[in-house]
Amino acid sequence: MGFGAVLALVFGSQIGSGIFVLPAALAPFGMFGVCGCLLAGLGATLLAFIFAELCSKFPRTGGPYVYVQQAFGRSAAFFIGWTYWLVSWTSTSVVIIAAVSNLSAFIGGNEESYLLWEMLLLGVVTAINCRSVELAGRIESFLMLFKFVPFLLVPAVLLGSFREENIAIAPKYVDYSAIKMMAIVTAMSFWGFIGVECATAPAGAVQNPSKNIPRAIIIGTVGVAAIYFINNLAIMGVISSNDLAASQSPYIDAIKMVLGKNLSKVVSLITFMILVGTSNAWTLASAQASLGLAQDGLLPAIFARRNRNLAPYVGVLISSVGMVPMLICSQSKNLSEQISSIVDYSTKVFFLVYMVCCMAFTKISMADKKLFKSFLGVIVGTFCLAMILHSTIISLLVSATFVCSGILMWPFVRRQALT
Repeated sequence: MGFGAVLALVFGSQIGSGIFVLPAALAPFGMFGVCGCLLAGLGATLLAFIFAELCSKFPRTGGPYVYVQQAFGRSAAFFIGWTYWLVSWTSTSVVIIAAVSNLSAFIGGNEESYLLWEMLLLGVVTAINCRSVELAGRIESFLMLFKFVPFLLVPAVLLGSFREENIAIAPKYVDYSAIKMMAIVTAMSFWGFIGVECATAPAGAVQNPSKNIPRAIIIGTVGVAAIYFINNLAIMGVISSNDLAASQSPYIDAIKMVLGKNLSKVVSLITFMILVGTSNAWTLASAQASLGLAQDGLLPAIFARRNRNLAPYVGVLISSVGMVPMLICSQSKNLSEQISSIVDYSTKVFFLVYMVCCMAFTKISMADKKLFKSFLGVIVGTFCLAMILHSTIISLLVSATFVCSGILMWPFVRRQALT
């Protein structure tokens, strides 16, 4: 993959379900929701710089676990790599659910129809990534074009109907302190930036990875932050906070109010294509992460199997099969409940991975006697830790199971690789 495909992967992995569901989740917090989006964007940009530096220094397939291995050894790398792979394909189910929900105007309200479409979408994305990395990259580049149509033109139109009184704090949160609300909305908003590291995973399949990947990560993340802010602000200003909080598809509802029902159907199809791109990006990154782990002996060798087009098809298939029961079980809840539960747990796990990568970055920078970079690693790592600690005990325990589940793989991993 060249620079264009990598940049598309950065956009594709971050701009997904978040931009369509976050306005509803942030609506009860009023302007704090908008400010939290800005703070999350700043944190993501700094994190992008750290991953860009790490990938430039260690341009290898695998992503986060590669950097942890360089700093803390293979045992720590295994648990971080396992956790990252597990949460990557788990989170993809959110994207698939959100993608199909945007076809509600065409599907109707039948739960079985939604499940059928979700399975179909999963099958298509799986087939693409089982075919070849090059094909997945080309499709991602093509689908990236859809992102700039609604996310630049639509908010420009919506801002013409902006009403400041629509952005209000819900009664249940009026007694919360400003610090507490900012912590909640920042952690919530960061879901939109999960995937900032995705472009580092397929480093072995990228042309000149030490140059193309860092450039793509930084440029892409800054662009994503700007898109999230302007779209969240526009949607929150068009729909009242109460109505927005209850919306199943905030983006489509805002367009319907301003531009009419017929155009909203067109945008819903575009939105669906965007989310297909996101699920494709996450599937690609997840498979490359498991491939890197297997090549280093940190996962069973079967994950390293590739076809004649060098696609790690076994890793893709295992991840896709794992998503099936999640999609089936999610049918009994509404969209907001489905997404909020998975997002909450997944985001905390990603923050853990990011924090350990920041620690690795700090240690490597100190060894290279680069004090400013070491300080930056501490600052961003502290940000990640703060986001982790601002969680319920149940959320932390559930998130911890992602890491602890790696213990079950010990008998199947080459013992010598874990010393």
